[in-house]
Amino acid sequence: MKIQNIRVHVLECPLETPFAFSQGWVKSRSATLLEITTDNGITGWGEAFSQGLEPPQIAAAAIEFALKPELLGRNPLDTEVLWHELYNKTRDFGRTGSVMSAISGVDMALWDIAGQFLQQPVAQLLGGYFRSHVQPYATGFYRIDGQGECDRLAEEAIQHRENGFSLMKVKLGFGVDDDVEVMHAIASALQGTEVRLMVDTNHAYGRHDALALGEAIEEFDLLWYEEPVVPEDKGGYRELKEKLVMPIAGGENEHSAYGFRDWFSNNALDIAQPDLGSCGGFSAARHIVAMAQAHGVRVNPHVWGSAVAQAASLQLLAALPVTNHNLFANQPVLEFDTSSHPFRTELVEHPITRDNNLVKISTKPGLGINVNRDVIEKFRVN
Repeated sequence: MKIQNIRVHVLECPLETPFAFSQGWVKSRSATLLEITTDNGITGWGEAFSQGLEPPQIAAAAIEFALKPELLGRNPLDTEVLWHELYNKTRDFGRTGSVMSAISGVDMALWDIAGQFLQQPVAQLLGGYFRSHVQPYATGFYRIDGQGECDRLAEEAIQHRENGFSLMKVKLGFGVDDDVEVMHAIASALQGTEVRLMVDTNHAYGRHDALALGEAIEEFDLLWYEEPVVPEDKGGYRELKEKLVMPIAGGENEHSAYGFRDWFSNNALDIAQPDLGSCGGFSAARHIVAMAQAHGVRVNPHVWGSAVAQAASLQLLAALPVTNHNLFANQPVLEFDTSSHPFRTELVEHPITRDNNLVKISTKPGLGINVNRDVIEKFRVN
């Protein structure tokens, strides 16, 4: 079996109502998808995650001009060999960012091909199912105006609860005082429920403000405090981890085992959050998970991409071991972004759904998805 062709699809859809996270305004949703076809007719799908406010064309160019020439004619089952060849080929201009996202999308598609060729789901190829279902958490609480939105965000929390979510991640990073007011409003709205919260500032603060915020919201018994400072400041992560009670999470902006090695050796994380669409795909995720296990760090994948990335993340979650084993160990959970994103609800034939607040993990071959090409054509950026 040989790789016959690689097509890159850049998708973009303007949002009727833009929203903000701490780093800027999201005015459209985008995706960099790729399909790899083989000479025996198998098609594998992958996604190079457009991180933050990243234009999707950057990873698309890396795939088209740097990776595709190295892959044509190769055996797609050589996932580990090809990963290292692509990483070594791009080391001088890659290692992080969009180039690693490009490698991630390629690797994801290769594992999809392998699963279809062997008639096994990717989770089985990764070693098997530790779990058949996973609990989702609602990621939301984005801003429409910026500051002073406590009442609206409290209403959003009530809506998530009515929709069956018992875990919610609140986007903060709009000023410490405003963040604290938001948390009190949400906690008050949810009083008497069994909802657990986590927070994410998207590295909005320096160490002083990040610590001040953490101390001010410790009373809410958070599941984790995500990206409190910039990813370059591993010392800051370690300081916060030592001074705060809640677990410190991060890593969505980190790439490969080489990058995560520094996090683990610096004792900077309680929870590592690699994103399959940017960390290096399944191949790199296996390296990262093994290293996290050895350092006693929990892994909970980040996912904010399209239905392709969601399907891939579910396969990884199925095969993810519990780091600290006990009879009632903390299980990984699925990030379920509740913001507007047509490439989740329309892109695949059967988008993920919740049943009794659980998401069932596919046991179909590969990623277990059928991509709707009409949606690709509808949102394609030429």
